[in-house]
Amino acid sequence: MTTGTQITRFGVALMGAALLAPLPAASQEAALRLGLDSLAAAGSACRVTLVAENALGTDLAKVAYEFVFFDKDGRVELLTVLDLKDLPAGRMRVRQFDLPGLDCAGVSRVLINDAKACEGPGLDAAACLARLETSSKAPVPLES
Repeated sequence: MTTGTQITRFGVALMGAALLAPLPAASQEAALRLGLDSLAAAGSACRVTLVAENALGTDLAKVAYEFVFFDKDGRVELLTVLDLKDLPAGRMRVRQFDLPGLDCAGVSRVLINDAKACEGPGLDAAACLARLETSSKAPVPLES
C-alpha cells in the first residue's frame, strides 16, 4: 500500500464522517424569535420595543401574543395583547408599543402567556407558541 492510497482513504473517511455529523440545532429547528429590546418611559406610558425574527420558513400575515407584565412584588400589573402584524419569512422586524399607565421601572418580568393569532400557511396559534424563542436585552426577562 502506498502513501497516496492511505491519504485518499483517510480523506474519504473524513468526508464520510463530516456528512454523517448532525447539523447544529439552530439549522434544524424552525423558530419565531422574539426579543425584548427595551422598556423606556414615554410620557405616562411605557414604550416596549420588541425585535422579531421569522425563521419559520413561511410568511406570517398576522402574529399577536398576550403579554403579562409583572411588578416588583411579582403581581400582575398589566395583561394585554400586542399585535406584531405581518412578519415576512427570513426577515427581522422591530415593533414598538406604548402602554399607558405602565411604570417601566416597576416591571420585574414579562411573560408571553398565549398566542392570540398566528396566520400563515400551515400554522396556527399553537405553532407560533410552540416554536417561540424568547430573549431579552432589557433589564427584565422575557419568558414564554
